[in-house]
Amino acid sequence: MTILPIITAPDPRLKQLSEPVEKVDDELRRLMDDMLETMYAAPGIGLAAVQVGVAKRVLVVDVTPDRENGEGKDGEDRKPICMANPEIISFGDDLTVLEEGCLSLPDQFAEVERPGNIRLRYIDYQGELREQEMSGLLATCVQHEIDHLDGILFVDHLSGLKRNIILRRLAKEKRTAAG
Repeated sequence: MTILPIITAPDPRLKQLSEPVEKVDDELRRLMDDMLETMYAAPGIGLAAVQVGVAKRVLVVDVTPDRENGEGKDGEDRKPICMANPEIISFGDDLTVLEEGCLSLPDQFAEVERPGNIRLRYIDYQGELREQEMSGLLATCVQHEIDHLDGILFVDHLSGLKRNIILRRLAKEKRTAAG
Protein backbone atom coordinates (compact mmCIF):
# COMPACT_ATOMS: atom_id res chain seq x y z
CA MET A 1 0.00 0.00 0.00
CA THR A 2 1.02 3.56 -0.67
CA ILE A 3 0.53 6.73 1.36
CA LEU A 4 -0.85 9.30 -1.08
CA PRO A 5 -0.38 13.08 -0.89
CA ILE A 6 -3.47 14.85 0.46
CA ILE A 7 -4.63 17.97 -1.39
CA THR A 8 -5.20 20.96 0.89
CA ALA A 9 -7.45 24.00 0.49
CA PRO A 10 -7.66 26.33 -1.27
CA ASP A 11 -6.73 23.92 -4.11
CA PRO A 12 -9.50 24.17 -6.78
CA ARG A 13 -9.51 20.37 -7.29
CA LEU A 14 -11.34 20.09 -3.97
CA LYS A 15 -14.32 21.90 -5.51
CA GLN A 16 -14.78 19.56 -8.48
CA LEU A 17 -17.57 17.00 -8.73
CA SER A 18 -16.51 13.37 -8.57
CA GLU A 19 -17.59 10.90 -11.26
CA PRO A 20 -19.51 7.69 -10.47
CA VAL A 21 -17.57 4.45 -10.42
CA GLU A 22 -18.37 1.89 -13.13
CA LYS A 23 -17.42 -1.15 -11.04
CA VAL A 24 -15.32 -2.18 -8.08
CA ASP A 25 -12.31 -4.01 -9.52
CA ASP A 26 -8.74 -4.68 -8.38
CA GLU A 27 -7.61 -1.20 -9.43
CA LEU A 28 -10.35 0.47 -7.39
CA ARG A 29 -9.68 -1.80 -4.39
CA ARG A 30 -6.00 -0.79 -4.60
CA LEU A 31 -7.10 2.87 -4.50
CA MET A 32 -9.30 2.13 -1.47
CA ASP A 33 -6.40 0.35 0.27
CA ASP A 34 -4.07 3.29 -0.46
CA MET A 35 -6.71 5.73 0.79
CA LEU A 36 -7.05 3.77 4.05
CA GLU A 37 -3.28 3.72 4.52
CA THR A 38 -3.19 7.49 3.85
CA MET A 39 -6.10 8.17 6.23
CA TYR A 40 -4.57 6.11 9.06
CA ALA A 41 -1.16 7.75 8.59
CA ALA A 42 -2.57 11.30 8.65
CA PRO A 43 -4.32 10.39 11.11
CA GLY A 44 -7.96 10.86 10.17
CA ILE A 45 -11.33 9.11 10.32
CA GLY A 46 -12.45 9.64 6.72
CA LEU A 47 -11.04 10.37 3.28
CA ALA A 48 -12.62 10.98 -0.12
CA ALA A 49 -10.82 10.06 -3.33
CA VAL A 50 -10.91 13.67 -4.54
CA GLN A 51 -8.72 14.59 -1.55
CA VAL A 52 -5.92 12.49 -3.07
CA GLY A 53 -6.49 13.83 -6.58
CA VAL A 54 -8.84 11.12 -7.90
CA ALA A 55 -12.22 12.54 -8.95
CA LYS A 56 -14.17 9.30 -8.43
CA ARG A 57 -17.10 8.74 -6.04
CA VAL A 58 -15.07 6.71 -3.55
CA LEU A 59 -14.58 7.23 0.17
CA VAL A 60 -13.21 5.39 3.17
CA VAL A 61 -14.08 5.85 6.86
CA ASP A 62 -13.13 4.30 10.18
CA VAL A 63 -14.50 5.89 13.34
CA THR A 64 -13.32 3.08 15.64
CA PRO A 65 -12.26 4.69 18.94
CA ASP A 66 -8.52 4.77 19.72
CA ARG A 67 -7.53 2.85 16.58
CA GLU A 68 -4.77 5.34 15.78
CA ASN A 69 -3.38 5.08 19.30
CA GLY A 70 -1.97 1.61 18.77
CA GLU A 71 -4.95 -0.17 20.31
CA GLY A 72 -4.86 -3.76 19.16
CA LYS A 73 -2.01 -5.52 17.44
CA ASP A 74 -1.39 -4.70 13.75
CA GLY A 75 -4.59 -2.67 13.47
CA GLU A 76 -6.83 -5.56 14.54
CA ASP A 77 -9.27 -3.09 16.13
CA ARG A 78 -9.75 -1.23 12.88
CA LYS A 79 -13.18 -1.39 11.27
CA PRO A 80 -12.83 0.44 7.97
CA ILE A 81 -15.73 0.90 5.58
CA CYS A 82 -14.91 1.40 1.91
CA MET A 83 -17.62 2.84 -0.33
CA ALA A 84 -18.10 3.46 -4.01
CA ASN A 85 -20.99 5.60 -5.26
CA PRO A 86 -22.35 6.34 -1.77
CA GLU A 87 -25.83 7.84 -1.80
CA ILE A 88 -27.86 9.03 1.15
CA ILE A 89 -31.38 7.71 0.61
CA SER A 90 -32.94 9.19 3.75
CA PHE A 91 -32.13 11.52 6.62
CA GLY A 92 -33.35 11.25 10.19
CA ASP A 93 -35.34 14.10 11.72
CA ASP A 94 -32.87 14.92 14.47
CA LEU A 95 -29.97 17.31 13.95
CA THR A 96 -26.67 17.05 15.77
CA VAL A 97 -23.79 19.46 16.11
CA LEU A 98 -20.28 18.01 16.11
CA GLU A 99 -16.89 19.62 15.77
CA GLU A 100 -15.47 18.74 12.37
CA GLY A 101 -11.98 18.93 11.00
CA CYS A 102 -10.60 17.87 7.65
CA LEU A 103 -7.34 16.46 6.34
CA SER A 104 -7.62 18.96 3.47
CA LEU A 105 -7.95 21.85 5.94
CA PRO A 106 -5.20 20.93 8.42
CA ASP A 107 -5.60 22.08 12.02
CA GLN A 108 -8.91 23.85 11.30
CA PHE A 109 -12.03 22.89 13.27
CA ALA A 110 -15.59 24.17 13.57
CA GLU A 111 -18.96 22.98 14.78
CA VAL A 112 -21.26 21.84 11.96
CA GLU A 113 -24.92 20.89 12.20
CA ARG A 114 -26.00 17.80 10.25
CA PRO A 115 -28.70 15.12 10.45
CA GLY A 116 -27.80 12.68 13.24
CA ASN A 117 -29.09 9.61 11.37
CA ILE A 118 -28.92 8.59 7.73
CA ARG A 119 -29.74 5.61 5.56
CA LEU A 120 -27.04 5.02 2.96
CA ARG A 121 -26.73 2.95 -0.20
CA TYR A 122 -23.25 2.16 -1.56
CA ILE A 123 -21.12 -0.45 -3.27
CA ASP A 124 -18.69 -2.09 -0.85
CA TYR A 125 -15.08 -3.25 -1.23
CA GLN A 126 -16.25 -6.59 -2.69
CA GLY A 127 -18.52 -4.93 -5.26
CA GLU A 128 -21.74 -5.74 -3.37
CA LEU A 129 -24.60 -3.24 -3.15
CA ARG A 130 -25.30 -2.40 0.51
CA GLU A 131 -27.79 -0.35 2.49
CA GLN A 132 -26.93 0.69 6.00
CA GLU A 133 -28.38 2.83 8.79
CA MET A 134 -25.78 5.12 10.36
CA SER A 135 -25.89 7.47 13.32
CA GLY A 136 -23.68 9.67 15.44
CA LEU A 137 -20.06 10.20 14.46
CA LEU A 138 -20.25 7.66 11.61
CA ALA A 139 -23.25 9.46 10.04
CA THR A 140 -21.48 12.82 10.36
CA CYS A 141 -18.22 11.47 8.91
CA VAL A 142 -19.95 9.88 5.92
CA GLN A 143 -21.93 13.07 5.20
CA HIS A 144 -18.67 15.07 5.41
CA GLU A 145 -16.95 12.73 2.92
CA ILE A 146 -19.93 12.66 0.53
CA ASP A 147 -19.80 16.47 0.59
CA HIS A 148 -16.22 16.19 -0.71
CA LEU A 149 -17.47 14.09 -3.64
CA ASP A 150 -19.85 16.96 -4.45
CA GLY A 151 -17.14 19.64 -4.19
CA ILE A 152 -18.30 20.86 -0.78
CA LEU A 153 -15.98 21.47 2.19
CA PHE A 154 -17.13 21.50 5.81
CA VAL A 155 -16.37 25.24 5.92
CA ASP A 156 -19.07 25.72 3.25
CA HIS A 157 -21.59 24.94 6.03
CA LEU A 158 -20.29 27.86 8.12
CA SER A 159 -21.08 31.56 7.94
CA GLY A 160 -19.19 33.47 5.26
CA LEU A 161 -17.13 35.23 7.91
CA LYS A 162 -16.00 32.01 9.64
CA ARG A 163 -15.31 30.31 6.30
CA ASN A 164 -13.20 33.22 5.04
CA ILE A 165 -11.18 33.39 8.26
CA ILE A 166 -10.30 29.69 8.01
CA LEU A 167 -9.51 29.80 4.27
CA ARG A 168 -7.38 32.95 4.62
CA ARG A 169 -5.47 31.33 7.50
CA LEU A 170 -4.79 28.24 5.36
CA ALA A 171 -3.67 30.32 2.37
CA LYS A 172 -1.30 32.28 4.62
CA GLU A 173 0.16 29.06 6.09
CA LYS A 174 0.72 27.71 2.54
CA ARG A 175 2.51 30.91 1.51
CA THR A 176 4.66 30.85 4.66
CA ALA A 177 5.58 27.19 4.13
CA ALA A 178 6.46 27.81 0.47
CA GLY A 179 8.46 30.96 1.10
